[in-house]
Amino acid sequence: MADIQIKKGYQPGAIGRISELHGVYYHENWGFGLYFEAKVASELSEFLSRYDEKHDGIWLAEENGRIQGAIVIDGIHAKERGAHLRWFILSDALRGKGAGRRLINKALDFCREKGFQTVCLWTFEGLDSAKRLYEDAGFKLIKQKRGVQWGVAVNEQYFLLGGE
Repeated sequence: MADIQIKKGYQPGAIGRISELHGVYYHENWGFGLYFEAKVASELSEFLSRYDEKHDGIWLAEENGRIQGAIVIDGIHAKERGAHLRWFILSDALRGKGAGRRLINKALDFCREKGFQTVCLWTFEGLDSAKRLYEDAGFKLIKQKRGVQWGVAVNEQYFLLGGE
């Protein structure tokens, strides 16, 4: 694990690489297509264009100088609706090496430092490894519904940490 580094902040190429990781993984495993990858790229670009370290955070997992994972805290609405954990992804190269837990811990440490009372996230049923990490961190499944916010019909799940 010594060659896996977690770095805070934007790096050149991050938008493309995070979008690529999402696009490839979700296409190969869940049949997601262009709509999903474009949504990740456009929403991540919008987020980074308004990025403010006072309430936002991005952490990148690197192995041998290449981005292999990411997690984001979007805090623009943290006071009203809670901070939003987004774009959590790992490449196959990092899965099972503890990098996901390290990314989540960095993101949640940031939320505690900023005094955010709640953190929320949307995911979908079937992402069992991620769900385990979320639940280990204290997130609770609050609601689920059939939906298509990612361009494919899935059982969407909303998790919340704090604020209950």
